[in-house]
Amino acid sequence: MPSGHGWHRFNAGDAEIYSCITSPLPCLRKDIMKSYPVFLFDLDGTLSESAPGIIKAVQYGLSFAGIHETDPAKLESFIGPPLNVQMKKLYHMSDADIVTAVNRFRELYETKGILDCRPYPGLDSLLRQASEEGHTLAVASSKPEPFVKKIIRHFGFDSYFSVICGSDIGDELKKRATRDQKARIIRKALSLLEKEGFSSSFLQSGTVMIGDTFYDIEGAKENRLPSIGVTYGYGSRKELEEAGADAIASSTKELASLLLGHD
Repeated sequence: MPSGHGWHRFNAGDAEIYSCITSPLPCLRKDIMKSYPVFLFDLDGTLSESAPGIIKAVQYGLSFAGIHETDPAKLESFIGPPLNVQMKKLYHMSDADIVTAVNRFRELYETKGILDCRPYPGLDSLLRQASEEGHTLAVASSKPEPFVKKIIRHFGFDSYFSVICGSDIGDELKKRATRDQKARIIRKALSLLEKEGFSSSFLQSGTVMIGDTFYDIEGAKENRLPSIGVTYGYGSRKELEEAGADAIASSTKELASLLLGHD
């Protein structure tokens, strides 16, 4: 069986497992996913139901660039990727307008929007069980790191995570945030886990990425990690399948089943 993504660790039923992984549509296989000792989570749309606070702040920020967006799909598309990347993609905004919009976004988001969110139902139980069973948990988010840490603390989840990793707060303003930012954040999280005492080979074969958009799946693939796409967030099943997610969970219960083998 070809190696890669750590699949070579399976001895029993290799042919069946490899067939499942390379099938056109991701499949839910508890016997594959529950073996991973390290779980790397995205934040928005994976741990945090964060739409209300982000959407209000996006609308507020865009209005200062003369854009009055009301389309729910366009507004939800800002949840996850760097703001500057999505603004350029949707509206072809000038760099100056992007800086204005991002600054105004933060003006509202940092004061009122950041805690206008909640953890998805069932996640507290999943994280607690994973921690009790000896799994190492980490967060890799494209959101500025101070915001990520504040939200995780607000949820009471900080004790579960060995590493909480986000972007530099200046990235979106200085055009350092690009489409491949998620891959860089994942690499940063893996590097911080190495500093916690894990070897790079252990992390390479023992880590699975969990996220709700193609950015998460592409970021995992660029780091040669397997991934689980979740459809209870803000991405679609279609985009997760097309990006190449190794499995897909439609609820936190299905995610727990994949990661922990719990029905």
